[in-house]
Amino acid sequence: MTPPSIDIEEVARHDAFRHLSAIAGIAVELRYATADNFVGCVLYPDLDCAWLHRDAAEALARAVSWLAGRRPDVTLLVLDALRPQRVQEQLWAALQDTHLLEYIAEPVRGSIHSFGMAVDVTLRGADGRELDMGTGFDDMSERSQPALEARMLARGALTAQHIANRQLLRDAMGQAGWVGIASEWWHFDCGDRQLVRRTYTRVL
Repeated sequence: MTPPSIDIEEVARHDAFRHLSAIAGIAVELRYATADNFVGCVLYPDLDCAWLHRDAAEALARAVSWLAGRRPDVTLLVLDALRPQRVQEQLWAALQDTHLLEYIAEPVRGSIHSFGMAVDVTLRGADGRELDMGTGFDDMSERSQPALEARMLARGALTAQHIANRQLLRDAMGQAGWVGIASEWWHFDCGDRQLVRRTYTRVL
């Protein structure tokens, strides 16, 4: 069964989606709306991609609430949210014949970002600066992989503070129902990927 789909231009009129500006307590800097990303070019030149599915938006609000109660000096910073299928296809095409292709979901299968059910996120301190996670966003190296943190710590490639900052992010997101992945400290899914792909609305 093919899941329903809509164009990104229709999202604002669709009641299943919620704009990031409606989620109190977060900061937003969509990196694919700038050239400050691993592709090095603007991928959202004329698209408003500051959206999540309402289920994911509610889960992000829960993460904000948890952080506010434990670390009121820290704010969630959203780096990517809804990524239309057309942009996923552009990424896939741009990264052919590079080692970076392994970090991109094949368009036929689809990214959970394209359903508004994933976020790329980090933490910002009271001074407005991002907490040091040991790498920047979209750093596609071993140091970015949560699965390898113990090895990176032993090697001196990460510090205990880097891992503590990442763990704070994981704790905030995890208690709100988000699930991290092994290869990127910044990426979190809301819900089971297979269920999302079968039942949620894909944004084209």
